[in-house]
Amino acid sequence: MYWTSLALLATAASAASLQQVTGSFGPNPRNVGFYIYVPDKLAARPPILVNPHWCHGDAKACYSGSQYATLASKYGFIVIYPDSPNTADKCWDVSSNATLTHDAGGDSLGIVSMVRWTLDKYKGDPSRVFVTGVSSGAMMTSTLVGAYPDVFAGGSAFAGVPFGCFAGNGYGVWSDSCATGKISHSPAEWAAVVKAAYPSYDKKWRPKMQIFHGTNDETLNYKNFNEEVKEWTAVLGYGQTPTSTTPNTPVANWTKYVYGPNDWFEAYSAGGVTHNIQNQEAVVMSWFDLACTSGDCFKWGKGSP
Repeated sequence: MYWTSLALLATAASAASLQQVTGSFGPNPRNVGFYIYVPDKLAARPPILVNPHWCHGDAKACYSGSQYATLASKYGFIVIYPDSPNTADKCWDVSSNATLTHDAGGDSLGIVSMVRWTLDKYKGDPSRVFVTGVSSGAMMTSTLVGAYPDVFAGGSAFAGVPFGCFAGNGYGVWSDSCATGKISHSPAEWAAVVKAAYPSYDKKWRPKMQIFHGTNDETLNYKNFNEEVKEWTAVLGYGQTPTSTTPNTPVANWTKYVYGPNDWFEAYSAGGVTHNIQNQEAVVMSWFDLACTSGDCFKWGKGSP
């Protein structure tokens, strides 16, 4: 019994947990907090999932508020939980020119530095870096996918807005025009906003993107859903007509729309859902192919979609 108890204590002591990285990890001009979950058993060349929190949340709440850490322990990927430096409301900088521009600064650069540090320290797979978030975390998801197509392989945004929709003069700008659905552009105009974030990026490949939005969203108007569809389909060179439409997926009253010949962009309209949208970890895991631990994982890789 005594040795059994010791063994159990040793097992508990070695169990993975959320850890804060406090040393230097690269350019971080806004002093974004860096929390990381590294499972006890890593996959070979582990993928990385970045999970930015929502407004009025923090890294610890994000860690405990989803299943991603548990799934990481099962499949061997690493989860990064950034923590907003904005003490007023803990929203992310998705407005400044710096954060919306590749390697120019803002919160986005601090998060990308976390990714680069983690890839180096844990010998991660640079072709399997993903990001997902809800609300302000969804906005940061779009910001990272738009400004850093060379870093992220894909994004999944719940109740967000188009990349650049909150653009303004400063780090903590709240755009009432965007939030209330008053900003509308043509697909070509939206694509130009994204491409201006990294004008020297000349590769055809762009990250895959997935969005979710409730039709009764009272914080970020549902009109943003249609604007996001216009933006990402144009960035990827797709038409505005879905290639398939599936009702009641993944839950009742949600409709899944797929665009493009290779399903590189998909959008979920959540009927009757408010801003408090339900996370869909299983859908996100499948979208990023994070349950794959060997062989030809994430088959699109960095090739052309």
